[in-house]
Amino acid sequence: MIIVTGANGFIGSALVWDLNQHGREDIVCVDTVSLGERPELLKKLRYKKFLLKDEIWAYLESSGAEVEAILHMGACSSTIETNVEFLNENNVEYTRRLWNWCTKNRKPLIYASSAAVYGDGKEGFDDGQPSKIFKPLNPYGESKAAFDRWVETQTATPPHWYGLRFFNVFGPNEYHKGFLQSVVYKAFNQIRDTGSLNLFRSHRSDFADGKQMRDFVYVKDITRWCLELMKGDKPSGIYNMGFGQARTWLDLAQAVFENMGQPMKINWIDIPEEMRPRYQYFTEAKIQRLMALGLSKPQWPLEKAVADYIKNYLTQKDPHL
Repeated sequence: MIIVTGANGFIGSALVWDLNQHGREDIVCVDTVSLGERPELLKKLRYKKFLLKDEIWAYLESSGAEVEAILHMGACSSTIETNVEFLNENNVEYTRRLWNWCTKNRKPLIYASSAAVYGDGKEGFDDGQPSKIFKPLNPYGESKAAFDRWVETQTATPPHWYGLRFFNVFGPNEYHKGFLQSVVYKAFNQIRDTGSLNLFRSHRSDFADGKQMRDFVYVKDITRWCLELMKGDKPSGIYNMGFGQARTWLDLAQAVFENMGQPMKINWIDIPEEMRPRYQYFTEAKIQRLMALGLSKPQWPLEKAVADYIKNYLTQKDPHL
């Protein structure tokens, strides 16, 4: 039996989908959002049981011996959340409690960290460096860094554990995320509705407009790697999960326009003043350590991923996995 927390969210539901693709249905889905509140993400997927977040402890008490692994994607993923106490409870203390249970009961744990721990990137994006050197730009990033720092001090650990620093993940089942939806999804909707796309112009002389760069990674690469790590035969640690190659906003825009069969039309807009101190001009995952584990190479370059996303999901009547 596999426990997936955050299962009624973006990456968590995609993990349930990928587990189903591999014949696994003995899944316990856990989330803070009930099926009544958000029924669409799991409606086509197969699993054993659904629990609300705080119901997991009684379940582990009664059925913990059956657990094969915990894939902990459940957390507050909002980069604009400012309630530090809320973030600490959901992103630090809850994860620590799962870590301690997995340590005591000798069960593997995979947990979601974030590339937000790297802040503005001045200290690089190297997952082999101690987390204490990084300075996140927001309370969300700090909450993820706080748990990574704590992990790095632990001598008692689960038998196999992996902290995954996700970069710019996009793909099906992200639709509920509102402001935090990927630019691919927002671009699709904007181009469909207006025929054009708004992009931030650059406010730095070393970056031309639209040449700001991100490490865009398709959710299907993420879920495949998680399942490969779940086998527990790789060295434990904190690892970056990105495509490993930064691409520009213009690259992304061109891929979306092409897959929608429309000519590229960009409207340049200013980055809001309040965002400029926190705006990242470049992110790129160093994935050498991840690849050195012997995992499969990234299979979804930006153009291929955008084509799959648009043609097989966003243009379909039901765009969910």
